[in-house]
Amino acid sequence: MNHIIEALMLGVGATLFMDLWALFRARVLAVPSLDYALVGRWVGHIGKGRFAHASIAAAEPVRGEAALGWAAHYLIGVVFASAFLMLTGPGWLVQPSPLPALVFGTGTVVLPFFIMQPAFGLGIAAAKTPHPGVARIRSLITHASFGLGLYLAGLLMQALR
Repeated sequence: MNHIIEALMLGVGATLFMDLWALFRARVLAVPSLDYALVGRWVGHIGKGRFAHASIAAAEPVRGEAALGWAAHYLIGVVFASAFLMLTGPGWLVQPSPLPALVFGTGTVVLPFFIMQPAFGLGIAAAKTPHPGVARIRSLITHASFGLGLYLAGLLMQALR
């Protein structure tokens, strides 16, 4: 039970930091963020037996897709945090260090590169987008911010103990 609570706190904290970073990038740097309604659309279609799309944006909308997408986004963050805690062991939360969190967070980019982007019709590692290199760098930065969020949430959890 302790692992679940720790993963929940760490995952929500890291995902929230990632979202705040995305908000900063959108508002200050004019860098668009992923529309989580499209994630919800994808998840909704998975429930109907369809995993991959030629274009998720052109796929039929799913009722409640924005809420579903945001819920999936935070659930994925908690699952990633749980995996991170299993890899690092309980000692990391006692004394959080940035390198494992940053390496893990950045490494999670393999899932959108090889699962979500192809399923959205964007190709492996956004190869079918107009500017694949830009899309890849943005994904890497986003996932690195999740890693930084893991570290910062770990520090906050340590301070609250």
